[in-house]
Amino acid sequence: MAKKIVTFGEIMLRLAPIGYGRFVQSSMFGATYGGGEANVAVSLANYGMDASFVTKLPDHEIGQSAVNSLRQFGVDTTQIVRGGDRVGIYFLEKGASQRPSKVIYDRSGSALMEAAEEEFDWETILDGADWFHFTGITPALGDNVAGICLAACRAAKKKGVTVSCDLNYRNKLWTKEKAGRVMGELCRYVDVCISNEEDANDVFGIHSEGTAVTSGKLNKEGYRDVARQLAERFGFQKVAITLRTSLSANDNRWAAMLYEDGNAYFSKEYLMHIVDRVGGGDSFGGGLIYACLNGHGPQDAIAFATAASCLKHSIEGDFNLVGVDEVKRLAGGDASGRVQR
Repeated sequence: MAKKIVTFGEIMLRLAPIGYGRFVQSSMFGATYGGGEANVAVSLANYGMDASFVTKLPDHEIGQSAVNSLRQFGVDTTQIVRGGDRVGIYFLEKGASQRPSKVIYDRSGSALMEAAEEEFDWETILDGADWFHFTGITPALGDNVAGICLAACRAAKKKGVTVSCDLNYRNKLWTKEKAGRVMGELCRYVDVCISNEEDANDVFGIHSEGTAVTSGKLNKEGYRDVARQLAERFGFQKVAITLRTSLSANDNRWAAMLYEDGNAYFSKEYLMHIVDRVGGGDSFGGGLIYACLNGHGPQDAIAFATAASCLKHSIEGDFNLVGVDEVKRLAGGDASGRVQR
């Protein structure tokens, strides 16, 4: 029987100019859906896992379209609360060469941002669950949503459910000071922490010496110490850190590290030509959760998660639409991109 994973967060309507068009020159926008925890749920459903996504969405056609975007990939949407007036929106302008991608949020007053703690019965939602996942984006939506996250974490801990969190700091949503305070409380319940080269520093002031992300300089060995400090401060069982070297908006190097029981395990490094990087971190989280729940050792787990995320960068939209065999093929060394016949 497939392991059950519950994720909680906001799914948004994504509006983006066609191709590499700029906002100011576009008369048409493509419409898709996505959001951190929803993206993780889709990844896991595509791997054959029992993945459930929890949120609040309006009971109208746009809300239903968001639900349908998840259902088509096998995500369980039965615990989604219906109500409120609007679906959050984000506008994405894809970067190219030395021009970075740009995101503009239009999510104030969304259904989840106005949700109340009593609308979510976590005892029922987490019944039979093996894993609960959220990101730092969700508690940043408001004190009420942070309270819902805290209630979920407490219920998960009470039930013996493994809890993972991707720190995912967003400076457009809250300050570093508030993020550190709120996430510090939530992380007391977290077993598996996912971070990147900036989040640990932005949220908790923990950083790697000799690293400057904007210049593309990464000191991989320095992240052993970052992971150790995170694990010691919060008691995390595992700390996963993604390592991105941005050569340009189109070309990145991509690797990751998993810290467990005092040991650091590094993946191979991929050189990626990017089609769409939004959801890249979420696809890493989905791959890591899958690997951990299916008994992969730490080296195999970080290899699987990194390969899964590498593949996501080649796919349009937020969702990582790949299967286990595809990920294993890349993790096993087949990066040729040759036609499969």
